[in-house]
Amino acid sequence: MHNTINYFNVRVYLLLFDESKGLLISDEIIRGKHYTKLPGGGLEFGESPVDAALREAKEELGQEIEVVRHFYTTDIFVQSQFNPAHQIIAIYYQVRLKDEPRFRTSTKRFDFLQTIHNEESFRWVALSDLCADDFSFPTDRVAIQRFIGSYR
Repeated sequence: MHNTINYFNVRVYLLLFDESKGLLISDEIIRGKHYTKLPGGGLEFGESPVDAALREAKEELGQEIEVVRHFYTTDIFVQSQFNPAHQIIAIYYQVRLKDEPRFRTSTKRFDFLQTIHNEESFRWVALSDLCADDFSFPTDRVAIQRFIGSYR
């Protein structure tokens, strides 16, 4: 079944939670399709996962973060939706902003108005409104289930 897998694709994601606002969610257009996911992206060669989290925060949020703790690394097999030869390994870090949020957020899904590249928008989702099924990627769904469980 998995004999077509030739590569690991390591992804690093941010769990940015604010007690009053909720969890930061990213709505993105990737290869022409709409996805709801956590902020983050791919690990680059020569980079540690923590360094990737710091870089992704600067790239996506335009702000520096502090990594609070490692939260979860995938413990399930996931084949990439974008390249069937790739196995996804996702690492999730609970993080906090070093300063007050300066990035634009919306209350609407896929609200790309006024974004720089019209391909990514952010929104806060209250813990009580979080639903793993709302996320596009299986690794995010597992991480969200664990995240919700950690607050019960």
